[in-house]
Amino acid sequence: MVKTMPVLMGTQYKRHRVLPPAIDVADPEKVKEVLSQLKDDAKVKRLDPNIIGNKSKRSKVYREQKHEKKMAKKERRLQRKALREKLGEEVVPIETETIDMKRVPDVTMVEQGDEEIEGEEEMDEFASYFKDRKDPKIMITTQDKPSPRSFDFIRDLLWAFPSSAYYERKKVPIKKIVEYAKEENFTDIFVITEYQKEPRDFWIIHLPDGPTALFKIRSLKLNKEIRGHARPTLHDPEIIMSNFGTRLGHRIGRMLAVLFKHRPNFKGRRAITFHNQRDFIFFRHHRYIFDSAKKARLQEIGPRFTLKLQRLQKGTFDTTAGEFEWMPKKELRGEAAGRTTFHL
Repeated sequence: MVKTMPVLMGTQYKRHRVLPPAIDVADPEKVKEVLSQLKDDAKVKRLDPNIIGNKSKRSKVYREQKHEKKMAKKERRLQRKALREKLGEEVVPIETETIDMKRVPDVTMVEQGDEEIEGEEEMDEFASYFKDRKDPKIMITTQDKPSPRSFDFIRDLLWAFPSSAYYERKKVPIKKIVEYAKEENFTDIFVITEYQKEPRDFWIIHLPDGPTALFKIRSLKLNKEIRGHARPTLHDPEIIMSNFGTRLGHRIGRMLAVLFKHRPNFKGRRAITFHNQRDFIFFRHHRYIFDSAKKARLQEIGPRFTLKLQRLQKGTFDTTAGEFEWMPKKELRGEAAGRTTFHL
């Protein structure tokens, strides 16, 4: 018995090379017209399957549309490839569309040399750290009865933040911890809470007058889980802040920058990076190694994790009467932000 491949949705698609249309290279308007037509073909409106009541028919229509869209995309890609081979990459460039490229313009984007922003930063809560070079002093605590994984995470944070110290929670309310930390001249408090024995929430409380930021921890990888990781040292690291472009991004970037001393110890060759991409803040901790006078490489120390800002509150920790500087739009205005809307 000879088995045959099933035909999907009653349509058999054959692999074929799509020939490019006859275009004169010297006519750029014609080239633009053909490329515009290919883009318009991708915007064909289709029937919304959700209006079909029958579940079986709805699923069938959805599968057919999905396959049709996939094959049409492949055909357009082959057409552009054939045109590129015929006319060259200068006439038909390679299309690259990412979510970052589709970002909706933000009116709060900060330009270099903005006098208004510079004036605000000279008077904010972090100004004394940048002017007087004040050293940080960080308290790290957790929720009650933390899991062993939270302790491992804190151990890695103690190595990453040389000016930090761990204090056991002992069922003490956060507001009392804030008051004690002020008396002991702490500059910041980290509070790690967890969900299902996995660190989830990361609170940063700046003292004495705030602000307070809540981040969600994602993609956590501890030092011991990173293959070929380096051993940490207590040398003060160099800090790299990347891609914090809006007013809110500048504020969060300054809040993270004051967690480290302004005088890095270059003998330790440590570098800590906070890189913002699509409102996800990637934390990376490396040591750079010189293989020769002209060649260097990076060795990761850890931990490795990503922070997602949930809210920013004025003042210190207060969940009942606190005033929020920023919250997600869906909570602040009852609207849902699109995938191309970024805030940092």
